[in-house]
Amino acid sequence: MKYNQMPGTNLEVSNLVMGNMRINQLSSSETEKLIRTAQDEGINFFDHADIYGNGDCESHFAKAISMNASVRDKMILQSKCGIRKGATGYYDFSKQHILSSVEAILKRLNTEYLDILLLHRPDPLMEPEEVADAFESLYTSGKVRYFGVSNHTPLQIENLQQSINQKLVVNQVQFSLAHTPLIDSSMSLNMKTDNAINRDSGTLDYARLHQMTLQAWSPFQNGFFKGTFLGDTENFAALNQVLDRLAEKYDVTATAIATAWITRHPANIQVVLGTTNPQRMSDACAGSDIHLSREEWFELYASAGNPIP
Repeated sequence: MKYNQMPGTNLEVSNLVMGNMRINQLSSSETEKLIRTAQDEGINFFDHADIYGNGDCESHFAKAISMNASVRDKMILQSKCGIRKGATGYYDFSKQHILSSVEAILKRLNTEYLDILLLHRPDPLMEPEEVADAFESLYTSGKVRYFGVSNHTPLQIENLQQSINQKLVVNQVQFSLAHTPLIDSSMSLNMKTDNAINRDSGTLDYARLHQMTLQAWSPFQNGFFKGTFLGDTENFAALNQVLDRLAEKYDVTATAIATAWITRHPANIQVVLGTTNPQRMSDACAGSDIHLSREEWFELYASAGNPIP
């Protein structure tokens, strides 16, 4: 397992993350096995959100692992807040909601602090000063050590950063071989192609310039939860051929190669693994420190249907 020093923190983080969006679908013993598998493979970073299972995933996680101080010391815990359920669902970055959300998260995870708190998707009604007050309270009380965002544009981050005292250290965004807006337009600048459309507002370049860690969610998904591209020979035949060939070369699975494609990027992107299958977890972890060649990396990108000018 490869580890990186997360800029702006004192955290030494695994470049793979166990995501906990669906673990409440498992029994307690199955969840414990999944967590133990992740730890045995070297993962020390665990991602949550208060919206996952309406909070049940956090409680389920803590109970399955019998959370206590000794267990907690071996983990880097991250959670997210800001999404609320209503008639249509909505976002809430008010001071009161952030503070109450964190209190509930800490209780469910049976811990006294979070290593990182992310604001989960942008709130167009955000008042930066309210967020600043909430963050200051959480930081000075020791309930949250570091802060970040999820699915935010560079200007949204700048708008927030100018009001808060704490550096935003993470932006969690969607990225996979079948979902590549982070890199498409930068390679197709000034061209009349679909890939030239700027869909990410320079998020990757902004993160590198500001030493902000990107975390890739849905690393094996096609688009917005359309299913995995792994093994999908109907829609991604060429990609799977290349994945299988490289998997044989490196003596790993295609899952490991798809993981390695993301971790190969010099931005030190963390890969959030949302699998509930221990074997798939192990397969992905085998790609943590595989260093694909430039030719292999670009071949995978092109085989997913992306033009290289």
